[in-house]
Amino acid sequence: MPALFDHERLKVYQEALRFVVWVGPIIEELPTKLAAKDQLDRASTSIVLNLAEGNGKRSHPDRCRYFDIARGSTVECAACLDVLARRGKLSGAIVMEGKAILLEIVSMTAGLIARFTAGVNEDPSAYGDNIVTEEKENEKE
Repeated sequence: MPALFDHERLKVYQEALRFVVWVGPIIEELPTKLAAKDQLDRASTSIVLNLAEGNGKRSHPDRCRYFDIARGSTVECAACLDVLARRGKLSGAIVMEGKAILLEIVSMTAGLIARFTAGVNEDPSAYGDNIVTEEKENEKE
């Protein structure tokens, strides 16, 4: 078995690569002048690159920042598909197929973000409950 980087083991990374492969032929067939063509190419690549780079970060806030950028690029790809559909360059069926992949990527990326931000928050417990009780007991004496 070939050696794998940690990011290559992520399901979301594999799904992002699947989208890049899926969208490749679509991008190649779009007219060169369309801004959405270039944007779709860059945003789809950004998903993969930011997932990989984020997964390599040690601190949770750094990881989450890159994962959040990847999530934003995923939504950007969905918007590009919408623009291309409205301009008559893509069929609704093609757009829905691509959005299904993108929705899965957004969901998995949001899960990663939640996983790495959950450890940073404190439990919502009342601060100093025991101290207040002890002070009241001392006041009675």
